[in-house]
Amino acid sequence: MAMTADQLPDDPDALKAMVLARDVENARLYQIIKELQRHRFGRRAETLPEDQLLLGLEEAEQIEAAGEEAKEQVASAERNAKAAKRRANRGALPPHLPRIEMVVDIDNHACPCCRNGLHRIGEDVSERLDIVPAQLRVIVVRRPKYACRACEDVVVQAPAPTRLVEGGLPTEATVAQVLVSKYADHLPLYRQAQIYARQGIHLDRSTLADWVGRAAWHLRPVHERLLEKLKTSPKLFADETTAPVLDPGRGKTKTGQLWAYARDDRPWDGADPPGVAYVYASDRKAERPIAHLAGFSGILQVDGYGGYRTLAEKSGATLAFCWAHVRRRFYELAASGPAPIASEALRRAHSDEAGQ
Repeated sequence: MAMTADQLPDDPDALKAMVLARDVENARLYQIIKELQRHRFGRRAETLPEDQLLLGLEEAEQIEAAGEEAKEQVASAERNAKAAKRRANRGALPPHLPRIEMVVDIDNHACPCCRNGLHRIGEDVSERLDIVPAQLRVIVVRRPKYACRACEDVVVQAPAPTRLVEGGLPTEATVAQVLVSKYADHLPLYRQAQIYARQGIHLDRSTLADWVGRAAWHLRPVHERLLEKLKTSPKLFADETTAPVLDPGRGKTKTGQLWAYARDDRPWDGADPPGVAYVYASDRKAERPIAHLAGFSGILQVDGYGGYRTLAEKSGATLAFCWAHVRRRFYELAASGPAPIASEALRRAHSDEAGQ
């Protein structure tokens, strides 16, 4: 029943609640009208079957229920946000960091009233995070030479320490810093060269690239062993993505593929540690993952790329597909227009993922 202006409450919160309730009801009625119009006036090829129409009406009822639930969730979220704001801190400093204590004491330990000696009753303690900038230094290696006065041809000297880069400037720690900056912190080599230049150390980008290549050569057995260990797992994840690669002589980049093979059994308390191995390939042909995963016969969770099916046929691996990719197709159908069955599939997929 419609209300007159005089019958409306004066409380703003009550008016907001009425507007929200009206919006929910309008959404429910709009869904019903939309489904009935399609069922009544749509072309025969587009007319929904009875079971799909019922799904649409059920969806309208779900909208109404979701509206009530959404209001409760909003109210709960606001309460939680206020509580979190009250108890929020600016971050706890981890205990493994070294502590350098600074005592800020008073100059005069006499009472300002009676001049008797003051006694300590406690203290206030606060912590601040301090950063010591990276310090560059030069390691000077001296190797004394020894000769025998009685023997003219005898010269004895300790062998030179091995170097990661033969005849090069960097220590192993320097090369490790370049690798971490490039691959973990996404700092390109030319930017790293600029950082070193500010310290008076002029390194060409090609020099840094040589260091990276040399380190990659030494790390190759570790990478191969990691991939070998991953392939003994009963379950792996696999995915690939494009990667722009410099193409010398052509003045432009070409598109390569970077494949990732990962294991993470932590969600179900697996005993094996998590790990991931990245493998570069120049293209996306099916023989690439077949070669990478030679010897693997477990469960491989993948997206819809057809090359994985070829791998399963040739290797005996069992494919498990990704809910996110399955859901995406139904979402595209639901977003492009009224599609109650697609919407119901989305709801059921979400319930399965949530374990409901």
